[in-house]
Amino acid sequence: MTVTAATPPDVTRSALADTVLARVTAVFPAAADPGRAGAMRAYMKDVAPFLGIPTPARRALARTVLAGTPRPDEADGTAVALRCWALPEREYHYFAVDFLRRHAGRLSSGFLPVARHLVTTVPWWDTVDLLAAHVVGGLVAADRSLTEDMDAWITDGDLWLVRTALLHQLTRKEHTDTERLFTYCLLQSGHPDFFIRKAIGWVLREYAKTDPGAVRAFLARERGRFAPLTVREALKNIGA
Repeated sequence: MTVTAATPPDVTRSALADTVLARVTAVFPAAADPGRAGAMRAYMKDVAPFLGIPTPARRALARTVLAGTPRPDEADGTAVALRCWALPEREYHYFAVDFLRRHAGRLSSGFLPVARHLVTTVPWWDTVDLLAAHVVGGLVAADRSLTEDMDAWITDGDLWLVRTALLHQLTRKEHTDTERLFTYCLLQSGHPDFFIRKAIGWVLREYAKTDPGAVRAFLARERGRFAPLTVREALKNIGA
């Protein structure tokens, strides 16, 4: 497999983003805890520096940042996300992910290249998984033509695009495209990376809450193709 390259998307002009970035870059540093920041950075395997703001406090501060601001359109969402992603500290990335999740219904299929950039830039499970399930998944659910992009991502050389393709149906329940889900799992059944093996097990375990019989039958046929970790994860709540 080869890694696909993409030109970073342009940062659109947005008065709302100007306001939000001015506020968040004032409010978040004022709440920084250097002692906590080191532990947070170590827990996330040094993927990025941290300010040291725990999640409950960060989300409370985010509400302060966004107080009185209008509902964003897609250009605003793009600008906020890309400008936050350009900042080094991870809390800004979390802020952007939460912002996009909250307003995912205002994003069109044209946002997918931006989501791709976010997934593949400073990537780690803490941002990728939420983007996959709640942003990319929502885009694909709203525009089924984007399944062609997921079909490309599942065989991409970038493991975070592969993980996103696997997880984009995570919350779909009875609306899951079961054939595509199982096909994706088989396509990456031999992947050597822990994050892909774990994702396959996770998405199967989640779908088993909707159709345990289908997951049992699938693994009865194909379990020899999957790592033991994947099988254990998939069957965790439904048994062999």
